Amino acid sequence: MSQQESRYTAARPSSLAQGWTLERLTSPSRLFGANGLRTGPDGRIYVAQVVGSQVSAVDVQAGQVQTVSAKGGDIIAPDDVAFDPHGNLVATEVMDGRVSVLGKDGRARVLRDDIPNANGITVHQGRLFINECRIGGRLMELDWNGGAPRVLLENIPMPNAMEVGPDGFLYFPVMGVNEIWRIKLEGGEPQKVAEGLGMPDAVKFDPKGFIVSTQVASGQVLRIDPRSGDRTLLAQLEPGLDNLTFVGDRLFVSSFTGQITEVLGNGETRALLPGALNWPLDLTVGDDGQLYVADGTHFYRLLPGGGLQTVGMMFSPGYPGYVRGVTAAGGGTFVVSTSNGQLSRYRPAQGETDVLAEGLDQVYGVAIAPDGAVLAAELGAGRVIRVQAGQVEVLASGLKTPTGVAVAPDGTAFVSEADGGRVSKLGRSGAEPFVEQLQTPRGLLVRDGQLYILDAGAKALISVDLQTKARQIIASELPVGAPAGVTPKPLRGIAPFSGPQGPLGGIAAGADGTLYVAADAEGSVIALRRAHA
Repeated sequence: MSQQESRYTAARPSSLAQGWTLERLTSPSRLFGANGLRTGPDGRIYVAQVVGSQVSAVDVQAGQVQTVSAKGGDIIAPDDVAFDPHGNLVATEVMDGRVSVLGKDGRARVLRDDIPNANGITVHQGRLFINECRIGGRLMELDWNGGAPRVLLENIPMPNAMEVGPDGFLYFPVMGVNEIWRIKLEGGEPQKVAEGLGMPDAVKFDPKGFIVSTQVASGQVLRIDPRSGDRTLLAQLEPGLDNLTFVGDRLFVSSFTGQITEVLGNGETRALLPGALNWPLDLTVGDDGQLYVADGTHFYRLLPGGGLQTVGMMFSPGYPGYVRGVTAAGGGTFVVSTSNGQLSRYRPAQGETDVLAEGLDQVYGVAIAPDGAVLAAELGAGRVIRVQAGQVEVLASGLKTPTGVAVAPDGTAFVSEADGGRVSKLGRSGAEPFVEQLQTPRGLLVRDGQLYILDAGAKALISVDLQTKARQIIASELPVGAPAGVTPKPLRGIAPFSGPQGPLGGIAAGADGTLYVAADAEGSVIALRRAHA
């Protein structure tokens, strides 16, 4: 296990070609987002991080973060955690439908692998309870020895993080109907405890026996009397809250952004860990000259000084879904790809989305051609498509993991083939290699006669002259891709919110020629500039 100030430690500092400078516009993230929270036997907060496949422990006194289960390890996409009577960590792996036990010796074993959308988890008097966060989800008690689960309740519309109350009932939020329910530990008919909330996604109990619940859509932290249903607003935070835990009588809540906030009372809060970019996938410069960042659950505008303003997020009106690729289309409109297989036009100011094409197989990079057509890399199908006036045309097929696309002013299109180690040019006969002997090319950009390639495998930004094919490494040892020696496990997605998830590695350019890179490894945005710019 290791202690860290950032979630990513580079093997070597970044190096730049002569005449170039590098600036981090946003601070690196310390976590891969923050999902399930649980106070461990040692008094530290254990944090499940879905997209990072990581579990970390946070010392609330010193603010130190220690990796307990690292990216690339046996625990994949952990959403919530608990502890067994022996102090072993138990995690629900939401995308793989698993429940695993991580021993104090660091070894993991799979307890069950047949629990779709395994999510909420709690241990009470040695008994293990879990639920499935899906429409028609189940609430179950699991056998520690792997025997058949005992189903307490079926057909629940999206239950989530839960806990047994002082009265011996199991309390859980039901996101699909915006309520909190409770049920006897032996099963039976559930009872409604509270309704008309801000989409509750976690229920825990404070030392006085009151429910405390986070609201993902409204950003509220509520205290609820389980007897009367009366509620008190403890804190108003940004939407995207996920879970909570108590360390003694101190209350901490998690956010999708990786922020862990202590609720102090009287509406006051403090950040134990600051929020940051979770998994920056793509970015674009809008017609207002500002930089926009696609970060899955969030779509941000970058503010002067490195602040991030939320333009849209999951559960906000008109949000298109887990945003992956993005390109500005003018007039405050963006063309986006989502991890649930759609290409859409998104107007965040109006809270509106129009679907251009759907049913696509893992669509990633997007670009707009001079004639207004939308080009997109459909990774799962191994092809590049062209969408215009509701019609979908296949421009090239048989590609090896197409990820990024770019279009030159004359209409020439390029696609990166991440597993092919090349960038191909699209012509009348399909795709032909244009730049070869790359490692894992992802993001592409055409600007001023240059093709810019973000090679995540080489951790480098490369420029290629479109006429001469002269190649230059602008920057190397960039914080992109996986850490050295780590092979990330596939992320299968979370139905109905998303399909399979994976990295993109976007590049964008400002009017002054500044190049912006989505540094997905550390969760930041990097600016690369020529010295004279």
